[in-house]
Amino acid sequence: MIKSSSFFGINYSGVMAMKKILLKDYKSNMGIFIDINYNNSNVQKDALHIPYEQLLINHKELLDKKKKYYIYCNGGIKAKKATNILDFYGYDVTYVYKD
Repeated sequence: MIKSSSFFGINYSGVMAMKKILLKDYKSNMGIFIDINYNNSNVQKDALHIPYEQLLINHKELLDKKKKYYIYCNGGIKAKKATNILDFYGYDVTYVYKD
């Protein structure tokens, strides 16, 4: 089994390690929670509900690179993808997942 190691958020292969946090550990003062589910779930009070495709296509109009964002979806796959893409574009994003 290969164990992944990182140094200052960069793993040894040179790829940035994705920041992630458990849903139960998120607090509203940490940053803006974005739920990319289509069903407007009520997972987090005061969450922004922005569908995955809309978030990625319109990120320049919807997001501010000076703010922190926490990205969530029920299944987790789209939230991981969105977090990686937005991180690549220079946003401070964290993937939020359920345990």
